[in-house]
Amino acid sequence: MTAHDLSGVLSPVATARGLPNEHYVSDEMFDLEKERVLFDNWSAIGFAKDVAEPGDAMPVDFLGMPLLVVRGKDDVVRVYQNTCRHRGMILVEEKKKVGGVIRCPYHSWCYALTGELVATPHVGGPGHNTHADIKRGELGLVEIRSHIWRDIVFVNISGKAADFTIYAAEAIAAWGEFEGKPLYHSGEDSSFRFDVACNWKLAVENYCESYHLPWIHPGLNSYSRLEDHYHIENPGKYSGQGTLVYRPMISEDGRRLPDFEGLGEKWDAGAEYITLYPNVLLGVHRDHAFAIILEPRAKDRTVEHVEIYYAAEEATGPKWEPMRKVNSKMWYSVFEEDLFVVEGMQKGRNGRYFDGGKFSPVMDSPTHLFHHWVASQLTERPLAAE
Repeated sequence: MTAHDLSGVLSPVATARGLPNEHYVSDEMFDLEKERVLFDNWSAIGFAKDVAEPGDAMPVDFLGMPLLVVRGKDDVVRVYQNTCRHRGMILVEEKKKVGGVIRCPYHSWCYALTGELVATPHVGGPGHNTHADIKRGELGLVEIRSHIWRDIVFVNISGKAADFTIYAAEAIAAWGEFEGKPLYHSGEDSSFRFDVACNWKLAVENYCESYHLPWIHPGLNSYSRLEDHYHIENPGKYSGQGTLVYRPMISEDGRRLPDFEGLGEKWDAGAEYITLYPNVLLGVHRDHAFAIILEPRAKDRTVEHVEIYYAAEEATGPKWEPMRKVNSKMWYSVFEEDLFVVEGMQKGRNGRYFDGGKFSPVMDSPTHLFHHWVASQLTERPLAAE
């Protein structure tokens, strides 16, 4: 495709322009960003809780790439290309228990949950299950680099990114007080999704900043005001916002959800919300956390997968169900309030004279950092080479 000058995006926030319209309305740019931004980095595709037991398998179509998330007998979650090594048949069409092996529905070639090819019935003719030219040791499933953090399944499709623990080291360290502490999910009452008519990047951009709170989230802003928020900025890694005023819910009988153990004073009334580039939105509080995976479906369509986790296993039981439902309803309402904004920005990007927009040097720097990161992924190699 034609090279595009992104120098304005790479400028300091005070003089920068946002990403040009093509990055939101062009199929060619969507395909380029798929490779450079999403496949070359650690992108999220799902949640480990959805393959909770050994033998659970979950197919994922990630931007046209057929993937299969499997939990092995060793309790390790692995990700494979969801393609048989024989004739390229899709192995698993829907989430299910596969038991001890992954069997291709076409010719019944079978793979262990650790990826090895273990059975090739009749491959050498009727009744002959081996053949000298079918070397099973060379025909295992193609494993995709993957990592689990905060129950999120990350993949690096191209294999080019640094190890995840290096890639996300700063974010892991920033929330070090939460590391090693289990996250508990209660099921359907803590899970919801939105199908949104916008480019996935617009959801990131809106999430990064608190500037819009007074007008888009008046209820939230009534107690966690704009002036109570601060920027979180780690160039090239993540950005977002924090608040100094988080108020845990209190039930009618005066109970509060259990807290994560061992937290410092910062979290008594504080909470933080960051985007780990490229497509994960995270929130942490003293008593619960959430994760949102942005699934890009098209240049103008994104599915937001929202999961809420709690600090203690007891919080997932019947005793706390009413409070969980109130908490989920509250977050659903907050995230729903953003939908008309991101969809409105998508419509606005069709204005041919929009020039990427102007950032507030004071209020928009977390969003600018995301724009800068995306542009940096696209300028490491000439666009014209694509």
